[in-house]
Amino acid sequence: MPRRLNLANLLTLARLGLAPFVIRAILHGWHTEALALFALAAVTDVLDGAAARRLGLATRTGEYLDPVADKVLLSGVFLALAGARIVPWWFVAMVLGRDLYILLGAWLLISIAHRRKLPPSVWGKISTFFQIVTAVAWMANDVLGSPVVGALAVWVLWISAGLTLWSGLHYTWRGFLMAARIDGSGDGE
Repeated sequence: MPRRLNLANLLTLARLGLAPFVIRAILHGWHTEALALFALAAVTDVLDGAAARRLGLATRTGEYLDPVADKVLLSGVFLALAGARIVPWWFVAMVLGRDLYILLGAWLLISIAHRRKLPPSVWGKISTFFQIVTAVAWMANDVLGSPVVGALAVWVLWISAGLTLWSGLHYTWRGFLMAARIDGSGDGE
């Protein structure tokens, strides 16, 4: 088996393959199935990272494929949740808008400043974690219909919105610092 088709990357591909099924379950109102499939996708995310780090299976393919699978799954889930009128559209617009904004910034750093390494920030990781918690909370609210879970889902949504906004600002700041370092040193790194 080619190195790029290792266990870690196959788990990432499985997560990517699960995305349409999670989305379909949300749109059809199969809330328990949606939550179970999303949980399975989350497990593949944990396992692919562990396999890449602990088994030495990290590849360049995985570096690109993993965030793509994460964004396809999370963006698709939020679009489906908004389409099913479970989460507000403004929140989905904020999450997707921030992601597009970050992609544009990364493209600028790559094309103008020739910066190749653009690691995720700690705030980006925290924001993504809370976006996942938000998706789970809203799907769990649909499954359980509990006022406590509903209140928790609202709180988590607002925390996630704040962290999404903050991480976008943080990525902007980091981008300016990276560009300044590159311009100041002239060496491209």
